[in-house]
Amino acid sequence: MRVLLAFDKFKDSMTAEAACEAAATAIHSADAATVLDACPLADGGEGFATILTQAAGGELRRLSVTGPVERKVAAAYGLVAGGHVPVAARAQLFADAAATAGPIAVIEMAAASGLALLAPGERDVWRTTTVGTGELIRAAADAGAEAIVLGVGGSATNDLGVGALSALGLQFLSAAGTPVMPPVPASWGQIARCAGALRSLPPIFIACDVSNPLLGPNGAAAVYGPQKGLQPEDGARMDHAGARMALLLCAQCGQPDTLMDVAGAGAAGGIAFGLMVAAGARLLPGFDFVSRWLDLDAKIAAADLVITGEGRFDDSSLSGKGPGAVAARALALGKPVHVFAGAVAATHVPAGLTLHAITPPGLPLAEALREAPANLGAAVRRLFQR
Repeated sequence: MRVLLAFDKFKDSMTAEAACEAAATAIHSADAATVLDACPLADGGEGFATILTQAAGGELRRLSVTGPVERKVAAAYGLVAGGHVPVAARAQLFADAAATAGPIAVIEMAAASGLALLAPGERDVWRTTTVGTGELIRAAADAGAEAIVLGVGGSATNDLGVGALSALGLQFLSAAGTPVMPPVPASWGQIARCAGALRSLPPIFIACDVSNPLLGPNGAAAVYGPQKGLQPEDGARMDHAGARMALLLCAQCGQPDTLMDVAGAGAAGGIAFGLMVAAGARLLPGFDFVSRWLDLDAKIAAADLVITGEGRFDDSSLSGKGPGAVAARALALGKPVHVFAGAVAATHVPAGLTLHAITPPGLPLAEALREAPANLGAAVRRLFQR
């Protein structure tokens, strides 16, 4: 029997790779003859660069960059030979995918500007910056990348990518003409104008599955700001400051302010908007692109059984990305699917899909997170020992 292991991360507990490894160990302990195909999933957040780079046999390049609150953090970006990336994924980046073999850089914003890099008390979108993400983009361009793919999940910021743009050559000046650095939202009132231009960059593609505009009740600040430390009473003030900064960017770069309304412009605190305006970045449907890069459909087709999972699996998990999308694709091909999750709360379970909650009833959350690898292994082992 051939089994596909396609886990996403278990947030605050296991990476996608660790989950696949725990399941693989459990399966082989029960049936050493089972053929396994491990395909860790990435959603644009933590693990995005590592998973895509390793899947294509690329190199992770490590460097020190500015973190979300300016102290230095260790981060990495991937550099992959274009010829090692499936043509279906390259076709989303290049007009002539078959002829392109130059290096492609893979960057995850979370490595430099991620929420996980901050203690709860440090989360404050007025003072967090994307400068480090800009430094990763700059390093990838200097390394000769012919395209940059940026995953924007897990950000700690709401600065419209202004910090990243400052690292790439754009200047944010006071009325006296002095640079305002770092150009975090708390300092935007000091910024009178933008100046300069970005350094030469390869095409930038933003892997993103959200459809939020930049501003308004469904915008970046309203929807994602609270989890990043934005107080409810500050939402309107942040939107007002963001609108002013967005207009300054559009004026400097000669772009229409209608870009604020583009679905996805509000991704990751508006960095999608900033990079679209200043660098001509394009949005890609994240899970679809990752699926093509990982050749996921071919792996599902080759499997007799598909196993997937994540930290929590509920009805929203079946809405089109991650383990839910894996399950839907496998079920469409008539493959049995088992989902293992720390918590299961799905009420509309399609035929052929079996759900397994790995956490013993009554186990405190802290213990459940700590023991998730062992609990996942035990649950998978029980399935294969039947």
